Amino acid sequence: MYHELKTLAYRLPKRVAYHESGGSFQLILEFPLKAVFLHLSWKPVCELLSGGDFVPLEKIVPLVNGSDPDRIELFLNDLLRKGFMEQEGASFSSEYPFVSIIIPVRNRPLEIKACLDSLAQLVYPSKKLEIIVVDDASTDNTAQMVSGFPAHLLSLKENKQAPFCRNLGAKKATGSILAFLDSDCLADPMWLKELIPAFKDPALGAAGGLVESYFNEKPLDRYEQVKSSLNMGPRFRSSREHDPFFYVPSCNLLIRKEVFFKLGGFREELFVGEDVDFCWRMGDAGYPVEFRPVGRVYHKHRNKLIPFCLRRFDYGTSEPLLQRLHLQRRKEMVFPLGCSLFWSMAILTAVFAFPPLLALCGIITLADTLNKLHKVKGRGIGVKFPALLVSVIRGYFAFFYHCSAFVSRYYLGWAILVSPLSLLASIIGVGMHILAGLVEYFIKRPRLNPFSFLFYFSLEQSSYQSGVWWECIKQLSFNPVNPRVTLKTPHKGI
Repeated sequence: MYHELKTLAYRLPKRVAYHESGGSFQLILEFPLKAVFLHLSWKPVCELLSGGDFVPLEKIVPLVNGSDPDRIELFLNDLLRKGFMEQEGASFSSEYPFVSIIIPVRNRPLEIKACLDSLAQLVYPSKKLEIIVVDDASTDNTAQMVSGFPAHLLSLKENKQAPFCRNLGAKKATGSILAFLDSDCLADPMWLKELIPAFKDPALGAAGGLVESYFNEKPLDRYEQVKSSLNMGPRFRSSREHDPFFYVPSCNLLIRKEVFFKLGGFREELFVGEDVDFCWRMGDAGYPVEFRPVGRVYHKHRNKLIPFCLRRFDYGTSEPLLQRLHLQRRKEMVFPLGCSLFWSMAILTAVFAFPPLLALCGIITLADTLNKLHKVKGRGIGVKFPALLVSVIRGYFAFFYHCSAFVSRYYLGWAILVSPLSLLASIIGVGMHILAGLVEYFIKRPRLNPFSFLFYFSLEQSSYQSGVWWECIKQLSFNPVNPRVTLKTPHKGI
């Protein structure tokens, strides 16, 4: 599982073009269509990065006269999280901070041994590292197993759950960075070396890295490799993107200690979703949270069907609790006017079997594209009609996919239950679920055939939404399954 630390390098994605017009210099992202204006001094950099190969940061810095390398890295990372840049490798830190690794554990002697064995292989200054294991009242030989390692062991006499254990470990920590790791995870030797450079950004509150599947033999393992709820994907992400539901899981999460205590640590009354809650509170307090697709840990997930389903059910129960704690984060479904009219005409065509209505779909698409063309030209953005037309059509189908994904996530069970009352409604609901699953299959590209993937996908969705509805009924609050619906009329912007 060991991999070498690559030098930090960047390149422009194939879907990004650069354009110079009227004294301005722009980067234009093909989909979702958006543009960013840059100073002309960045033109040589973009020309270099457009060659298709990754270019090391050390070759980029000389092209930007008088700029600090760290500031250039932060600027490129800003373009990265907006989709205008691709990155590989990680930067090096001239000074590494003291890190306290905190691991809660209960009745996992073999898992904690493997976890601590992996930490013994970390490529990080040993004098700037401590390991704190909090034993949550284990009833087996977990504590004895930990005692054989150079780790601080804190033993509880009664079961307090993981959030309490993490908070206790943080109180005993001496490091300026708290690195949270789960006992069923193994850290890559480069785990900390790849993530610590994120804190070159003085505003950053927390950073998390990749969580990959440790198991890979069973079909369920191969499903988890691409669909684990701990897998945040291959893209650099940040709470600065204004995604109200963004978070980083606590099994691979680094936090500035001062920020952790300013916010009061994890909520100890939450047994599931405490990491989501903490990341949301960080964002609300003005501390950005960042995910980087580096800094790997390998998670020993539940690879049997019943534990798999029960865990997804547990995750589902956390959503209504989190919605109650964060009322401002209610889901919202935005229906763009042009897109809504397009699909209304398409559905009427299917219901009434009247193909001439499809002509209206074409007229709506053309009008929507011309409207956007007028706006982008007014802003001096160098996008041509064909690119805009493709973007509009892709946007229509992306909208339908997101609607299907919502039905699949929260209403698959109801779609099946209503079949005696309305077979058509049931067919539509199940069809949207299958569509969402197939899109996921072709995007994720798992080492599974489509039927196996859809089987596990259906199990996951059914288990998760059962947990959501169970907790909604208990709380008599249905915000998670009842989003606000907003009609988006044409406005300024792309």
